[in-house]
Amino acid sequence: MKKSLVALAALAVAGVASAQSSVTLFGVVDASISGYSSTSRDLNGATFLNPFYLNQGSVKTSRRELSSGNYNSSRLGFRGTEDLGGGLAASFWLEAPIKNDDGSEGVATFARRSTVSLSGGFGEVRLGRDYTPTFWNDTVFDPFGTNGVGTNLINTANNTFGAFGTPTAAVGSFTNIGTSNYVRSSNSIGYFLPPNLGGFYGQLQYAFSEKTKYSPGTATPTTANAARQGRYVGGRFGYANGPLDVAIAYGSSTVGDQYYVGTTTKVNTLNLGASYDFGPVKLFGELSKAKNKIDYEVEPFLGGRPDLDLTGYLLGVTVPVGAGLIRASYSHVKYDNNAPVVLFAPAVEDPKANKLALGYVHNLSKRTALYATIARVSNKNGAGLTVGGPAFIANGVFTPKTSTGYDFGIRHAF
Repeated sequence: MKKSLVALAALAVAGVASAQSSVTLFGVVDASISGYSSTSRDLNGATFLNPFYLNQGSVKTSRRELSSGNYNSSRLGFRGTEDLGGGLAASFWLEAPIKNDDGSEGVATFARRSTVSLSGGFGEVRLGRDYTPTFWNDTVFDPFGTNGVGTNLINTANNTFGAFGTPTAAVGSFTNIGTSNYVRSSNSIGYFLPPNLGGFYGQLQYAFSEKTKYSPGTATPTTANAARQGRYVGGRFGYANGPLDVAIAYGSSTVGDQYYVGTTTKVNTLNLGASYDFGPVKLFGELSKAKNKIDYEVEPFLGGRPDLDLTGYLLGVTVPVGAGLIRASYSHVKYDNNAPVVLFAPAVEDPKANKLALGYVHNLSKRTALYATIARVSNKNGAGLTVGGPAFIANGVFTPKTSTGYDFGIRHAF
């Protein structure tokens, strides 16, 4: 009898615990047949010094593959919440990227998100690896959600524009680790406003560089010459009510730091996004400006490297059609190197690119969908952005011009 009472008591305790906490297994498996083609052209011609120059036409790189994550990124995750009482809750979220096309990446890293948090009437404090505030506007206000060949050029260009510089960070063999703070930041502390503010929402985030500092500075080893690289600070605030959603975000990422050279390189990003759902059609838009700036301990005599600017905009639309959804977007980016004017030399045109993407999603159920996307990028003045796949052939002869691609796939969520 005593053993039976103990067993019943244990079951009762377990029942209370399960009522106060929950753990969920979730994921997405997305696979598509994808094709990419990037064409470069010889834009040179006969000159006074070389009147017999023979133009070499164009050269193309292309690839077809079975890829993953082109409608929704493939992932496997675990999340849970415990009710602490008094309006408080503790939560965790561990989400791993997976490559279901070849199985080369799985639950060996939670690089998509790995956070623990405490929430209540004050909002939420979140610790770990998470999305940056400045990335949210790129993906929320993109009809293609920054996935596949339809990904807008603002996101594509900023991923490389904000990449960690010299000395290069250690790059792991897993997705999006050690190369950039543009999409996600590691070692971060985030704060989110509570959800009961009449449609207003917002977040702040600070990410540690986790580099060792030396005092005096001259004790810094040359191999540890990047004490601030990897640091990120940013915020995002918006308003969502009914069909309207609008948000503004700003972030500063330290992408390079060299003590003995006396330089620190930062990329500061400001973007504004909005969407409005009219019912038969939903409109999207985004404006973005990023600046790559070097701060000098001692300003060089000739002024140092000019700031590099990247501006862009996105216009998008989705149209529900029965069980399907038509998606379309147009995006544009322009680089400004702020190069000084050189007398008697031709002006250097700023690189720029345009992208048009069109797609259709057919929902077979709430969790399973078929999708198709096509896209084309047109580059000018030396820009070399692609829809994905192989890079352009770019050298003294050939200049990047057009990149085209497609995704035909299936997505299943659980």
